[in-house]
Amino acid sequence: MSKAIQDAECIVIKVGSTLVTNRGQGLDHAAIGRWAAQMAELRKMGKQVVMVSSGAIAEGMQRLNWTKRPTDIHELQAAAAVGQMGLVQVYETCFAQYGIRTAQVLLTNADLADEQRNQNARMTLLTLLKHGVVPIINENDTVVTDEIKFGDNDTLGALVTNLIEADALIILTDQGGLFSADPRSDANAHLIQEAQAGDPALEKMAGGAGSDIGKGGMLTKVLAAKVAAQSGADTVIASGLEENVLVRLAQGESIGSQLTAKK
Repeated sequence: MSKAIQDAECIVIKVGSTLVTNRGQGLDHAAIGRWAAQMAELRKMGKQVVMVSSGAIAEGMQRLNWTKRPTDIHELQAAAAVGQMGLVQVYETCFAQYGIRTAQVLLTNADLADEQRNQNARMTLLTLLKHGVVPIINENDTVVTDEIKFGDNDTLGALVTNLIEADALIILTDQGGLFSADPRSDANAHLIQEAQAGDPALEKMAGGAGSDIGKGGMLTKVLAAKVAAQSGADTVIASGLEENVLVRLAQGESIGSQLTAKK
């Protein structure tokens, strides 16, 4: 595997719902603390980091004592609004332990599709990075119905990668990476360590959503890598359950699946 993360100067890191929540039982403060510690190490290596974090709806569900994800769009929006409060509080507290300031940035696909809003978002993020601030990005689920129905933060992470022309995208999940088949049901499935982003064969390998907490499955991650490759960024899909995974990737270790952009 090439050293895409080791060589990258600016990295977008997407962390899924199952990694920042206790399987839907509210936010996992200890886990978020570990992400903050690892990103602080990446900063010491001279890397700029942007975080795309899921978890607002899951945290809202916990705060509202809902055990099942609602289907009504307004209840989802309410859960997102309630949960976003907790998400921001935890990230701010955890990063502050390392002397790092954070900023909340809520985006929608509509923001990135409109030329003026796209440029405003780009300049805001680049300015935050210039001042040493770590942007914590999430979809603005409270006001945009399409994002909750069809969107996912894998895609948002790829679009942000394109937006700021980051060098690499890391998508952390509760799976080891992209496998040739679903390892939960096929004993012969093997890990795809390296492939070219956008290869149609990858989409055939990817299965459906892996949990009832998050919305994205492996297919969304493969498609996100395809989008990120449009601006020349490589994507690594890896398990967030791996010990110190971000630092090890930044040190050049081969973990998960690297989907390489055609240069």
